[in-house]
Amino acid sequence: MANQYQLITVLNPANGEEAVNSLIESIKSKIESGATIDALDNLGTKHLAYEINDQREGLYLKVVYTADSEFPKEIERVLNITDGVLRYLTVRVSE
Repeated sequence: MANQYQLITVLNPANGEEAVNSLIESIKSKIESGATIDALDNLGTKHLAYEINDQREGLYLKVVYTADSEFPKEIERVLNITDGVLRYLTVRVSE
């Protein structure tokens, strides 16, 4: 059974706009490989409450997608090893 999930990622904006756009496209294509994207919002660069990997700012990306229950684990595995991703969080959207 397919569920709807919301993924928030914090990306490293210090790599430059071209690298960030490439990273966003990479994340988008990985999600599309096993899920349907319902919404993708670039929430912009925000000041972080504390430093993460010597960064004081992060670019927030929100993706809402529909997938089976095993897919979020795979996406989190990929995000965990992807350079440029500072943090991520996936939650299931309640109905």
